[in-house]
Order: sequence, then C-alpha cells, then structure tokens
Amino acid sequence: MSILVGYDTGNYLKLAKHGADFIINKMWDEEHGGFYWMVDRKGNIKIDQKIVYGLSFAIYALSEYTLATKDPRGLEYAEKVFDLIQKYCVDSYHGGYYEMFSRNWILAGPGSAGGDRKTLDVHMHLMEAFTTLYEATQKNVHRRKLLEDIEILLNRMMDQKYKTGIPQFWSNWEIAPQIKFDIIWGWDRYSDDGSKNNAIDNTCYGHNAEFAWLFIHALNILGNSNDAYINLLKTIFDHSVDNGVDNEYGGVYVEGPHSGGVSDKEKEFWQQAEVMIGVLDAAILFDDPKYWNAYKNIHSFVFEKVINKGVGEWYPLLSRKGEPIWRHMSHSWKVNYHSVRAIIQSVNRLNILIEKK
Repeated sequence: MSILVGYDTGNYLKLAKHGADFIINKMWDEEHGGFYWMVDRKGNIKIDQKIVYGLSFAIYALSEYTLATKDPRGLEYAEKVFDLIQKYCVDSYHGGYYEMFSRNWILAGPGSAGGDRKTLDVHMHLMEAFTTLYEATQKNVHRRKLLEDIEILLNRMMDQKYKTGIPQFWSNWEIAPQIKFDIIWGWDRYSDDGSKNNAIDNTCYGHNAEFAWLFIHALNILGNSNDAYINLLKTIFDHSVDNGVDNEYGGVYVEGPHSGGVSDKEKEFWQQAEVMIGVLDAAILFDDPKYWNAYKNIHSFVFEKVINKGVGEWYPLLSRKGEPIWRHMSHSWKVNYHSVRAIIQSVNRLNILIEKK
C-alpha cells in the first residue's frame, strides 16, 4: 500500500528518511525498548511512557517506510516494537491488549491513567499496523497476530446487533463508559471534566467507515476473500451513510447512538477523510448509487468548507453548516495523517471506478 510511490520524484522519500532518522535516533528507548510517547523538536524526552496507540503508528509508519525505500531499518524497529507489544501488552487471560504503560512497561493505574481499559481505537490501529507489517515481512507470526486482532474487533468490540464500533471496554470486555485519559488522542472533544453525556451509547461514523476500509485492505493483504464479510461490510457502510452523512449541509457528523441518529452534529476533519475512503470502497463493492452520492457530498463539503484555501491543510473542527470553529491548522492530535492519506487513497479508488466503468 506504499503511498510514497508514484507521487513524487524523490523529495518525499528524503522527508520520510528524515522522519525515520528522528524516530529511531531520538525517540527509541535504549534501556527499556520501545518509543517514548513524546519528545520535543530537539529530541529531549517530554513524556517517557509507552502508549500502544503511538507504538501502533510506529509499526505502521516504519513498515511503510521500508516498503517505500527498501531501508531495512524501518522493519528492524517495526519488528522490535511488535515483539515488545507481544511481550508486555498482551492480556493473556481475557485477550486483546492493554494500552498504557510506564517507561519500563509497568501497566498504568486505573481510571484516567488508562490501565484498566481497552479501546476500539487502539485495536483498530493495531490491525492497520499489523497489516502493513505482514505486507512487508510475510512472516507467519505477523499474519497470526493480525487475524487474532481482527477476531477481537469483530467479536468483542462491535455492537453485534448494529455492527457499530464500541469505544471503550473494561479489561474483561464489559462495555465501559467513555472517559478522557491522561494521555489521549482527541482530548479536545470531551467536556471539562473528561466525561461524555452519552458515555455508553455512542459510536463514531468516522471510526466505523475507517474500520471497514482498513478491514478490506487487511483481507486483501492476507489473500482472503471479502465474500464471508460482504453483508457485514454493507451493514457498516449503510449505517455510516444513513446516519453519519449530512444530506442538508454536507459532510459527516461526529457520532450518534448505535441504533441510529446523531448526537454530535459538528464536523471534524478526520471523519470526513475516513468516510471519503470508506464510501468509495462501498461504491466499488456494491452496485448502489447512494455510496457514490455520499462520496460526492463529502468531497464537495471538504473542498468547499474544510480546506483552508490559500494556506492548505484542513480546518480541524467546523459547525454543522461548515463554519470553522477552530482555525488553528494543527494540534497534538492533528497532523496530515488523515487528510493526505484520504486524498491519495481516494485517487486510487477513483481510478478503480473509472476502470470499472
């Protein structure tokens, strides 16, 4: 899936090498292994914890880096991180992965420290990471762990009636009310006390569509057919389109109840990005014009409202009507992961649709 190939004559590869050099030389913990959660621009450690969310992206990025550049260091460190996660983070009793650790891999405390919870977000991004790692190595252990994580996502972390993602769980897989962690991505979408009004009954349209298209990609890399999951995929895409796409003002809402409807009608940048990709996959898989219409809706909203024209990049948060609420172009949880990838992956899928027609 290497997204660097075919879009540049070499400058992007230089930038990728610059990023890999920094991650490996500045962020790797030589004493305990793994990457620190946060360093400053000079590489000074700011937060030394080991957070599986961040480690999953390290595996993903470094595996992609080797696929694009053939530099073996990417896979060397991606496999080191994978091995550390299997050693320290696996819940060998209930299954799945614990997510928050100290520098020396001691499990974090309960509550906002996050040591007693498991999240859809982390397990979905582990699927993403293990997919690219297996694509790069073709090792059986990476394949097995990818399949294991997929089974957890499908059977533990999804509402079995509506096929929608459930955000947070206790370690024994009982559904937990969604809270803000001390170290958390998307912190700015919570109330001041770190809680949510709909802490149990909420599902995110962006996550659901993202899971679906990442799952399709994982099956492709595994060499497995979509056939056994075609009804599941249609259910996920239908829920995302029927409930998450705003047919009046355009774009994708943030979230709503599992049974349908909307509880948060603001428009975040990343939901637009992930649903764009997802509905194009749905348009490829199913002969139903509603998915193509959904893509046109979101595409128009992004290009008319979300992109900060003359500056570039996407506004992070907008009102339902598309008026920017936040005008800062980046923050701790917003870089160009979603936006650039969405455009590249959309172009790839649009080319497939052109060929089909």
